Amino acid sequence: MGLSILLAGANAYLGLLAGMTVSASIPAAVVSMAVLRMFRKSNVLENNIVQTAASAGESLKSLVVGGAIGALFKFGEGGLGLWTQAVQGAVQVKSSILYFGSNLLPALVAVGYIVGINIAVLVFLGGALNWLVAVPIYAGNHPWPADTTALEWAGEIWSTRTRYLGVGAMIVGGLWALLRLWRSLIARIASSLRADRERRDKGAESLPRTERDAPMQWVGIALMLSVIPLFFVFKEVTGNVGVSIFMAVVMLLAGFLFSAVAAYMAGLVGSSNNPISGVTIATLLTSALLLSWLGTDSVTGPAAAILIGAVVCCACAIGGDTMQDLKAGQIVGATPYKQQIMQIVGVVAAAFVMAPILSLLLNAYGIVDPVSPDRPALAAPQATLMAAVARGVFAKDLPWMMVMIGMGIATVIIVIDLVLEIRRSAFRTPVLAVAVGIYLPLELSTPILFGGLISLAAHRWHMRRISAEAGRDPAAGGDVRLVPNGSEVTATPATGGLPSG
Repeated sequence: MGLSILLAGANAYLGLLAGMTVSASIPAAVVSMAVLRMFRKSNVLENNIVQTAASAGESLKSLVVGGAIGALFKFGEGGLGLWTQAVQGAVQVKSSILYFGSNLLPALVAVGYIVGINIAVLVFLGGALNWLVAVPIYAGNHPWPADTTALEWAGEIWSTRTRYLGVGAMIVGGLWALLRLWRSLIARIASSLRADRERRDKGAESLPRTERDAPMQWVGIALMLSVIPLFFVFKEVTGNVGVSIFMAVVMLLAGFLFSAVAAYMAGLVGSSNNPISGVTIATLLTSALLLSWLGTDSVTGPAAAILIGAVVCCACAIGGDTMQDLKAGQIVGATPYKQQIMQIVGVVAAAFVMAPILSLLLNAYGIVDPVSPDRPALAAPQATLMAAVARGVFAKDLPWMMVMIGMGIATVIIVIDLVLEIRRSAFRTPVLAVAVGIYLPLELSTPILFGGLISLAAHRWHMRRISAEAGRDPAAGGDVRLVPNGSEVTATPATGGLPSG
């Protein structure tokens, strides 16, 4: 529970700062394994964890050293004022603009390190596509506002126009994920229903311990009970019973479909690559259009659409982490329903502390607008973008041309990724990674790229060390290559080309 609370707060900060979060499963696993090493009496599952923890000592030491470096940097920047948090600038080039910037926070470098070089490169390329291509093109074809600096004009173009390229790209990315996985989702749902019928017919005791999930009827009852308070929240915001019922129905349908997509994708490529942004934007835009069609006014409409998107976003995030946790439990022989109970405990614990954590972040930094002139606000880029999309639908001033161009860009990226998939390339181009980079400020994408490069160097160093300890030289015969999640695989002639790490 303590780790759930701690990591929920850390991801809340990262999400408001950079618009990206990382899976908490990895640090939670390493920390918990290190703690379990102190206990001698344990069952077979705990022994498995303790044995694994024997090799985690070096990683834990590195978690500790990285945290100390980040704390010292933050103290030097925020406490002593020795340097600024970001460096950025823009110059006028004829009638256009050239911009570049970078944030200096170690937390952003850590994000790039965790997601790996593949994703970090794509996020940066998305940012470069916006700030180094789209912004200059727009500036060169529109009159320069009076009494506006190059930096202010670049920021204005991004905030009101070109970041909506990312909205279009995320919509296509979310729908593409749903379309591509539709058949697999139907098959998995049917399989789950068959397993539940078998459990009811033969009794839970007939199933192996490692196959016993929480009964489906319990899940259904809990789902229905959870809708009741959400309905009253919707009614409080809209003041309309009919609209509130409609919101609840949309929330259930979108939450079911997109959380299944998110869980499946997280199972394939990891929770840090969960397509939350794309499915949330798709849900938000669809909900806003439907609410506008129903005649919801421009005051309550955006808030209602954001509430639907928020619930779906949480469902997708939890779905992805649940998939990872259950897979890890299956590997070590855990009982699924016991894991599911602990997942509920973790979610509830984090939910109770999120409001005070957000209040602390608001008081310490401010969100969007700084609370004091000497402290920069947390940009909250995703939240700001979603609010702008919701308001734009009801105000009927959403830059649809930019959204459509973004959809076209996403289509090209998907085609490229399919070609790379056919060629079995180690480097892939998941569209949502590029979409995130398009709508992020470039100053956030730059340190993420730097973190990815550090991750690449660290993995190469680690593989060389393993090769040296095994008595072989990777340069002499081993082939070190990247895989999409940023890790590496080494193949050697001695093993017939089979992966060894």
